[in-house]
Amino acid sequence: MSIFRQFFSMRLWLLLGAVAIVIGSLFVSHSLITDLSAEERNRMELWAQAMQHLQVATDDSDLSMVLEVINANHTIPVIVVNQDGEIQSYRNVAIDSPDTLHVLQHTLSAFQHSGHCVELTLNDGAEALRVYYGSSSFMDRLSVYPFVQLGVVFLFLLVVIFALLSSKQAEQNRVWVGLSRETAHQLGTPISSLMAWKELLTAKHPDDDLLSAMSEDVERLQVVADRFSKIGSAPKLDPSDLKCSLQRVVNYLTVRLSSKVEINLNLPQVQAIAPLNAPLFEWVIENLCKNAVDAMAGVGQLTITLAENPRLWLIDIADTGKGIEKHLYHTIFTTGFTTKKRGWGLGLSLAKRIIESYHQGRIYVLQSEINRGTTFRIEIKK
Repeated sequence: MSIFRQFFSMRLWLLLGAVAIVIGSLFVSHSLITDLSAEERNRMELWAQAMQHLQVATDDSDLSMVLEVINANHTIPVIVVNQDGEIQSYRNVAIDSPDTLHVLQHTLSAFQHSGHCVELTLNDGAEALRVYYGSSSFMDRLSVYPFVQLGVVFLFLLVVIFALLSSKQAEQNRVWVGLSRETAHQLGTPISSLMAWKELLTAKHPDDDLLSAMSEDVERLQVVADRFSKIGSAPKLDPSDLKCSLQRVVNYLTVRLSSKVEINLNLPQVQAIAPLNAPLFEWVIENLCKNAVDAMAGVGQLTITLAENPRLWLIDIADTGKGIEKHLYHTIFTTGFTTKKRGWGLGLSLAKRIIESYHQGRIYVLQSEINRGTTFRIEIKK
């Protein structure tokens, strides 16, 4: 099973586990709230009976038990009103305003809306009292608890998914580094052999014109191996001339691309110095240019423009190819994404890593139109 399938399988199980926890928690909390609500209803009925006994008590009545029941309520807010709706008494209602009557009326409306009421009859039914009550502070906290738990589970799920993504990214990074260094190592031996053969041929045939072309190809292989060896380690950035780097790339591509591809290089008159690792930076430019040529199917115009603003050097690489749909502007930099029949989808991902991770710059699609062309922009700090 691939790492991607493992990741999505694990994420699915985590999601199902989180849903099960939330459903179980909501069920248990609902059961507790239902039981507690019934218990509070019983307590209020007992409290109302005590109030009824207090209202009809005579001077000879023993009210010690009645008063004990009434005074035992320290948590449930209660408001007693008569049959005309006038407030007779209240208990455990927080008064946070000088206008006590307004606070009581507002609280009473909330109690009436909730439907929590116990009715009392006095004087053989001639008079009636209504006891309205709200939820206790413990009931309020218990009602909020499922939502708090839901938030905690959701946060936990986000942390776990982020950890899995980080782990997946770290594994991809290790694959990148291992593949790159192994490639550089494997190229080292044949390059050394080719250099030795080149020196031997130069000694025997110093006037052979083919040897200069061979030397260029061997040097090119050496540059490629050097680029691969730098992946995975923090490359050294030196003050470099962007104009020279771009010119080297154009010179290299001009003799290797089809004559049907017109390459235009627009450079400013001013000196363009920036902190670069030149081999890696030139690799990015080459990659973008080759992608542009593929997008044009080997026929079209490729334009490289170097400009500046007060903080940045701006390198635009524009082609007249098939263009990119807008919803793919960010996706194309994802590792493994490719629109080609043959390809691993590593080029733009590697370019993004080199520019943003190594050079602290930016690379993005500046603009694109279907069947009109695409412009990539690279921003490098001065």
